[in-house]
Amino acid sequence: MTETLALERKRITYDDGTVRAFVVASVGWGLIGLLVGLLAALQLSFWQLNFETPFLTFSRIRPLHTNAVIFALVGNMMFAGVYYSSQRLLKARMASDFLSKFHLWSWNLLILGAALTLPFGITQSKEYAELEWFLDILAALSWVAFGVNFLWTLKIRNERNLYVAIWFYIATIITITVLYVVNNLALPVTATKSYSLWSGAQDALTQWWYGHNAVAFFLTTPILGIMYYFLPKAAERPVYSYRLSIIHFWALVFIYIWAGPHHLLYSALPDWAQSLGMLFSLMLWAPSWGGMLNGLLTLRGAWHKVRTDPVLKFFVAAVTFYGMSTFEGPLLSIKSVNALGHGTDWIIGHVHGGALGWNGFMAAGLFYWLVPRLFGTKLYSRQLADFHFWIGTFGILMYVVAMWVAGVTHGLMWREMNPDGSLVWPSWVEIVDKVQPMYMARSLGGLMYISGWVLMIYNLVKTAKSGARVDGEVEVTVYKPRAGEPSDARIVFGKPTVMTVLGLVACYFMADSENVILGIVGVVLLLMIVAASGFMLHAAAKSRYRWHDVAESKPLAFTVLVTLAILIGGVVELVPGIVIQKEVPTTATGELAVRPYTPLQLEGRDVYVSEGCYVCHTQMVRPFYEEWRRYGHPSRIEESVWDHPFQWGSKRTGPDLARLGNYLDTNRPKYDNLWHYNHMMDPRSTSPGSVMPAYPWMKTDKVDLDDTPGKLRALQSLGVPYSAEDIAVAAADYEAEARAVVDNLALSGVEIEWDSKLVALIAYLQRLGANDLFEKVASATGGGG
Repeated sequence: MTETLALERKRITYDDGTVRAFVVASVGWGLIGLLVGLLAALQLSFWQLNFETPFLTFSRIRPLHTNAVIFALVGNMMFAGVYYSSQRLLKARMASDFLSKFHLWSWNLLILGAALTLPFGITQSKEYAELEWFLDILAALSWVAFGVNFLWTLKIRNERNLYVAIWFYIATIITITVLYVVNNLALPVTATKSYSLWSGAQDALTQWWYGHNAVAFFLTTPILGIMYYFLPKAAERPVYSYRLSIIHFWALVFIYIWAGPHHLLYSALPDWAQSLGMLFSLMLWAPSWGGMLNGLLTLRGAWHKVRTDPVLKFFVAAVTFYGMSTFEGPLLSIKSVNALGHGTDWIIGHVHGGALGWNGFMAAGLFYWLVPRLFGTKLYSRQLADFHFWIGTFGILMYVVAMWVAGVTHGLMWREMNPDGSLVWPSWVEIVDKVQPMYMARSLGGLMYISGWVLMIYNLVKTAKSGARVDGEVEVTVYKPRAGEPSDARIVFGKPTVMTVLGLVACYFMADSENVILGIVGVVLLLMIVAASGFMLHAAAKSRYRWHDVAESKPLAFTVLVTLAILIGGVVELVPGIVIQKEVPTTATGELAVRPYTPLQLEGRDVYVSEGCYVCHTQMVRPFYEEWRRYGHPSRIEESVWDHPFQWGSKRTGPDLARLGNYLDTNRPKYDNLWHYNHMMDPRSTSPGSVMPAYPWMKTDKVDLDDTPGKLRALQSLGVPYSAEDIAVAAADYEAEARAVVDNLALSGVEIEWDSKLVALIAYLQRLGANDLFEKVASATGGGG
């Protein structure tokens, strides 16, 4: 085979101005996100720090903290690393300066939008996807600009083969596009409110397919790409194993997408989906640790540099935290371990070990390496960078260990039983109070980490001031394709790709329970795909990576193969829940066992979402004896069928609320209206020692009743069985039910307006768990529970 050599050479000036801007944005937004996180941590020990102010309340600022760290700190850092490394790996300036600038400003406008909406209760309540519909559109436009610019740059590159870092960037762009669009499909109701297209278990599965893979493909794959470029650069050593990087990449991309359901173990989700999520989560151990070892072994012969180079210190610690997090994640997906840890602070420790240990330290190492080169100077102070490393390391270790201890303590106290079968710790306040020392240790660790970040900002500013802005320049040979190579079409329409598409089509028919034969065919095809992939990788290794070498030179074909790899798991997991018709049992009289919310209850649910109650409370009773004794009957999948979006939650800072309106299967609410009123106005009046913030503004804030019929109409279009008459009399029904709550409170001397948000919330809370499902179960089995 001959190669057409081009003699044309040209000089390229890289767009490093965009890189500098993303670095500044990451450092600045990152400090804000960390400070908000510290305030939220302290509020769990000192409830007074909520200041009885809506936009400073824990339940509203905690989503702001997570979004700021993920999309502002890590997101901007990721873009800085991608823009810098891609131009040098492809030997080409980014294809469009306009798209680069549009991406920079639109992304940071998105972050500003999050800062101006989440604290004011404008949220979808879906973890890592809280932003409302108008910001989702901005996010999509910004991401498309990034993706088009990146793929366009691949087209005009002056380097034949795509280096491993580029593979991870491609996977990130494609997968995040699919995840974000599917999970955030929603029907706008007002300028600031929408309802998810999905509901109940369907929405839960879609959300955690997105939520888990947002961690995978936003916080992991692009940072691995950055690791594969910057770690060898800093160590001045080649990547340890090219073969291992191939296996690491394809195994990670294919397996990761399946693992989302492990966030829903012991929930009302079908068992097959839970088991599938656990199985693939355990399989993740191999590729994740393969990547970690490939990174650490790149330092062979250069370990002595780690003693003196702060950049390598941060990179080594970050990769180690990556290994720890990717060991802990599959461990927590084992059902017996998940039963103990789910909903506890153990999960918080796990998440922060990844976000601040892996992502945060990679960001610090990247900035310490990058900023001197962007300003043509040396790092201002290695001593300050070393001090940042040690104080940050001690801080994050204190944080994570404190949360491990608090989480295990929580899990054990929740389930501890007396010999007579009663709960040892029936009071939730006592459980939270026991871990207060760990909460204080967490706050101290967070303060240490933030102190290191502030030192880094000072160090980077001094570094930048000692130099001047520099844009990289290089002379390159214009790339011409080799003659005789397979075309993109030959690779895209090759046998493995065709088999994959057939498997995806068959999976659609697997969703129909009557098509057993087609379902079996689908499974067989998927197994054939996996086998074919294995043979191809084996053949690639035997032929000195010949197959993969060709794929690396064909960006379009490579992108299509990545797309198919991530679609397999998504289709298998999501299609059954989407295409299967919703079925709700009926009572003996033919009425729905789970009735749609009344207009008042629906508005109360929207208040629940807006105030962020889902941040601290779950609505999912797990099938454990101790949970039955504490709450009542385990949750069933039909109960949340009309919930757009679902409210199962993931963290229990407070108790589960799923049985609040039907406590211990007694068909009676746990508390009366007066208790709920007092609890929201001053939680200490009903639960002495509680750290819950007060919500006094809900008494005076009014529900906008002009929007209520439109909300019912929107939900009707999504399948909720509201009739035209229900919508026509929504305002009258709302007022009648609200006045009944007001009259009940008046008997205890409480005066409140009927259109108060607090009245609506009380009605919603009294509705939770109040349905006819468990009467049917009791009559069929001879007993409830």
